[in-house]
Amino acid sequence: MRRLFPVTDETAARASGGSAGEDGGGAAGGALASGGPGGVPGGSGGLPGGDLVDREWSLAELGLAYAYPEPGPGEPQPWLRANMVSTLDGAAQHDGRSQPISTATDMRIFGTLRALADVVIVGAETVRQEGYRPARARAEFAGAREAAGQGPAPAIAVISASLDLDFGLPLFTSPSVPTLILTGAAAAPDRMAAAEKASARVVIAGDGVGVDPVRVVQALAELGHTRLLTEGGPRLLGQLVASGVLDELCLTISPMLTAGDAQRIAGGPSVAVPKRFELVSLLEEEGFLFSRYRRT
Repeated sequence: MRRLFPVTDETAARASGGSAGEDGGGAAGGALASGGPGGVPGGSGGLPGGDLVDREWSLAELGLAYAYPEPGPGEPQPWLRANMVSTLDGAAQHDGRSQPISTATDMRIFGTLRALADVVIVGAETVRQEGYRPARARAEFAGAREAAGQGPAPAIAVISASLDLDFGLPLFTSPSVPTLILTGAAAAPDRMAAAEKASARVVIAGDGVGVDPVRVVQALAELGHTRLLTEGGPRLLGQLVASGVLDELCLTISPMLTAGDAQRIAGGPSVAVPKRFELVSLLEEEGFLFSRYRRT
């Protein structure tokens, strides 16, 4: 990561030596990066040290920039964020995988978001296509996770109606915390038994074969997981959007064009009324934009 900084109204002016109040001094489109809780750490304009610098942000700085909202009084409420990547023409994948449209910085933020979460929610098809492995403990976040009452690494929670999963994968054979499988009460009993034999924990979050997204969030909260992160895929994210349980979207916009018929970041039926989110922060590096939006 050679350069990563918040884009603010002052960025263009400061880069050219002008002032934020001069004509033409604002960033294109008026993009903002918020400071304060859940915003970007740093001094003037939210920049680390208050200056435009060509350097790599530390994991600690990224951890502050992407921190979950502080819980209010009473029982902690679950907060579900999604982390996705999309090309300029809307493709969430290339050749069935997200890695070709990603970048090293995107993966660095990907690791940070995992390190902040209690649990990572992912669809079964994404597990199969992306070759999912257990989340690993990160020494850089060990102290922060311990202070927050979290274990060394987040659990992976797989959403699957059929439980058609390879239980010989490391995701099930060697996780630091047991992998969760969320399914419906009508799922095949033999597949649930096979999952439990593989040391996975089966969690019922629906009355039929599949899950109810609202019950997914509730079930995870009942297990003590309130800092929730989903990494898709598109079908799962579409279900979460349609059910109204998504609180935040972390979207990397990749400066690539792929054409073709790749999926968007969210699939499935459209919602009756588009969901409105507000921009919380925007970071840039080499044309990649790292945005955060929260529900209004």
